Amino acid sequence: MELEFGLQLYSVRDELDKDYAGTLEKIAEIGYRYVELAFHQADKHLNVGGMTPSQLKDTLDRLGLKVVSAHMDPMEKFDWERVIAFNQELGNTSIGKGIAFFGSAADIREISLQLNRYGEICRKHDMDFYYHNHFQEFQRIDGRMVLESILELTDESLVKIELDTYWALRGGIDPLEWLRKLGERCDLVHQKDLPSSVEPVNAFDTVGGTANITYERFAEFSKPEFFAEIGEGIIDIPSIIAEIRRLGYGKYMFVEQDHTNLNQLESVAISYRNMARLFAVS
Repeated sequence: MELEFGLQLYSVRDELDKDYAGTLEKIAEIGYRYVELAFHQADKHLNVGGMTPSQLKDTLDRLGLKVVSAHMDPMEKFDWERVIAFNQELGNTSIGKGIAFFGSAADIREISLQLNRYGEICRKHDMDFYYHNHFQEFQRIDGRMVLESILELTDESLVKIELDTYWALRGGIDPLEWLRKLGERCDLVHQKDLPSSVEPVNAFDTVGGTANITYERFAEFSKPEFFAEIGEGIIDIPSIIAEIRRLGYGKYMFVEQDHTNLNQLESVAISYRNMARLFAVS
């Protein structure tokens, strides 16, 4: 299929909390057609603004929005049958795990086993399962890069990778190289942009290559000043788009704005305009 771009709804999480349906309407008005859901408390609720899944599906259909993926956490706690049923009612066929942390080789092995289990559950329901990276996956533990170990320890037929190119750069990695390395195992990509003021780009130049990356340590790099709207920063996004197209595996590239100093809807509107322009010329 031809590469399309969409929006990871985490980018407008505060607006969704205020008015879920109204925010979806504004996203559609901006021009987005494909969305990736984000539920980080799926063990407690699947908050869709007071709508049932069928009502949410009706709203999405009315607005011309299509759910093509969903980040659901915490996977070790939620009811998988309920989560699968929720996604299937929306017509979604892809579920992703958004983040994990690794303190040792034993952590990598255990998390990889979990990913295989989650992938097997999804496969039984004709759904794809993805793991989404941040920068800690590019750290070396016992001489091995974490993501390389994950790739070796997980079944490629069960676990795909949703490459976040921004966080790959923050991990000191060339995202084009990793798109080629992942090949058909990566058909979903997250894209954001990096302000020119961020130095050093490689987070490990700040924390050191052997630091224990906990959530608290990660959060030091997840602040508004470290993010720019698509096309407003220094990442060579045209080359990323061109490489995904050249490889021929990509389905969707999602705008994901982790943080912004703007109103969240204003932020994703800027990213939409710039991404549409980049898609036209890349």
